[in-house]
Amino acid sequence: MKKLFSRLPITLIGVICLHTSLSVVFAQTNNSEERSTLSDNPTLQTKVDEVQTQEDNPYLQYNENSVIPISEADILFRRRIWREIYLKERKNKPFFARNREITKFIIQGVKEGILIPYKDESLNEKMTKEQFLENLSLPKEEDLSAQEKALGFTEDNGWGDKKAPADKKAVKDKHVDEFLPNEITTLELMEDIIFHKRESTFIYDIQTIKLIIPAEKFPTGLRKTVGTFKYKDLAAYFDSKPKEALWVNVKNNAGNKKLTDAIQLRLFDSRIVKVEDPDDRTVEDIYSKTPKDHLYASQKLEEDLIELEQFIWEY
Repeated sequence: MKKLFSRLPITLIGVICLHTSLSVVFAQTNNSEERSTLSDNPTLQTKVDEVQTQEDNPYLQYNENSVIPISEADILFRRRIWREIYLKERKNKPFFARNREITKFIIQGVKEGILIPYKDESLNEKMTKEQFLENLSLPKEEDLSAQEKALGFTEDNGWGDKKAPADKKAVKDKHVDEFLPNEITTLELMEDIIFHKRESTFIYDIQTIKLIIPAEKFPTGLRKTVGTFKYKDLAAYFDSKPKEALWVNVKNNAGNKKLTDAIQLRLFDSRIVKVEDPDDRTVEDIYSKTPKDHLYASQKLEEDLIELEQFIWEY
């Protein structure tokens, strides 16, 4: 009896060790099965490795819409800014040379089916070619209403002559059913101002460019957005036409540059209309007094950015 009780602890220890060893064997078997499953499907293994690597490594996380991607780990400071470029201004004339307007190449890219327009700068919803061309179409002249005719209004030119009917064939031949590229005189540019902490430089990372028809082209007095484009797509399209899509040097033709190079060198004049704000307010909303106040506020924001570039390391 004493021998039985003396051997009982040894027996229990043996059972526990056996259970532990079996658990280890089963775990190894399951892991080997998972590894064999992944090894049987190399594509799945590659995808799993890529996802794990990207999640674990911040240097592989970047903005996919950037022309020159910068890893999130290298960004010390970032601020999103909206600018408006008025192409009729003297400094912007090289972007708006006759038959070489930047707007002409953008419209041409959509008609060729190469460029994809979007409804806004969020780039969530694409626009069809038909919708883009509809936004580009001229406002239709409406006939007099029954009430206007009852009041005595007539369809004349103010001198008693009736309005001559338009020649449909001539209209079709001249393509006057849409705004011409030289009539789209405003671009809205959205960009991120980034401070690269490893290179110690500020980088202007352009995200989107929006085409805007000015308000004076419409009887309502309201301007109209034609479409928004990824700058990454525009840069690739401009570079595909190195001898056509040019920034024209008005004083020296030998100094002509590609549009992408001119934009990268900041050879345009612009006005800040919005800085990233929790309430999504524009400069006009904040300084809602007079147009002169809007201009002064925009210039002050530009000066603040220059000052920020000088004293960024103090932040």
